[in-house]
Amino acid sequence: MLCLLIAGMMAGLLLAQGVGGDLFLPDPLVMADGSKVGTVADWEARRRPEVLELFREHVYGRAAVGRPADLRFEVVERSELAMSGRATYKRVLIRFGGPGGEGRIELLVFIPNQVAGPAPGFLLICNRDKSNIDPTRQTRSPFWPAEKMIERGYVAATFHYADLDPDVDDQFKNGVHGLFDPKESPRAGDAWGSIAAWAWGASRAMDYFETDADIDEHRIGVVGHSRGGKTALWCGAEDERFALVVSNDSGCTGAALARRKHGETIKKINTGFPYWFCGNYKNYNDREEQLPVDQHQLIALMAPRAVYVASASEDDWADPEGEFLSCVYAEPVYRLMGLTGLGTDQMPRPESPIHKGRIGYHLRTGKHNLTEYDWGCFMDFADRCLAEKRP
Repeated sequence: MLCLLIAGMMAGLLLAQGVGGDLFLPDPLVMADGSKVGTVADWEARRRPEVLELFREHVYGRAAVGRPADLRFEVVERSELAMSGRATYKRVLIRFGGPGGEGRIELLVFIPNQVAGPAPGFLLICNRDKSNIDPTRQTRSPFWPAEKMIERGYVAATFHYADLDPDVDDQFKNGVHGLFDPKESPRAGDAWGSIAAWAWGASRAMDYFETDADIDEHRIGVVGHSRGGKTALWCGAEDERFALVVSNDSGCTGAALARRKHGETIKKINTGFPYWFCGNYKNYNDREEQLPVDQHQLIALMAPRAVYVASASEDDWADPEGEFLSCVYAEPVYRLMGLTGLGTDQMPRPESPIHKGRIGYHLRTGKHNLTEYDWGCFMDFADRCLAEKRP
């Protein structure tokens, strides 16, 4: 059982006390010049942009492009009889071009036919084999239980992350990096890595949702597992159009606190996946305490929107306690806005979801995976959060 306390500030640091020992975390409500964030206006105008820039410069990198000028959408397949008539299926090609050529994302969308008017929904960033998101539904995977979402009245949308960038170290020559990156050498230290590229793709899906009258773009949650969970969090931080952000087993440089150095560390992830993040991130290998941000601040960037973090009891590599602590120490930003964040500092037992405020959390029994139980919790949380008037 955890015993947590925010014990005060020391030069912009929070003293976090728990069973893992004392951690000195950057205070999300103290600005770089040492001044205190006292109002919501201070957060929105000064501190939030400051924290976002720190993550761009030191962790995820800076995207080379926003919405492409020639972005276009083509519905190449449509059926109102999907899932035995319960859903309308659309296969949408999101097309764009850059100096390096043409790119596209294949977006798969199922819309519940029983919902009158635009429907809320979930966008999954799929980082597993495409068989997990089979649009024919001949193969049904718990990784993306589209039928369950349709039954609950939610849009089920997904794309495969490799459409944006292959999950290999190709020196950023392929995918959207090859399309949009300036041809400079050496590559800038804050140039975007693969996580940022995949997140950029989720924002292009949101661009499409804004054009589809069957979808309520104001009530969409972006979801990711593992590296996809890291991507969902960064997408939600940069793109405030997403009303709900869901991270499942995202671990290091996802929801877990870097300063705990438990399970996967910054050095381990940079060694195994050097292309996921910007080059500057490697400066913090074995130097987590020098990093000017930590992942509780990434969670806080979602405020006042809803965010959900899920962990698995046997997934020590992803550090479930560190994921939970990020939710705890993001709470002050929600309180500043007059909202409840997580609402507790006591880590729950498995299968005991916390759905009290704008931050949701659960610990599931089992291994590193995305399951129907997880999706059920996400939908339970969304039933309330996406039904509320957005803050």
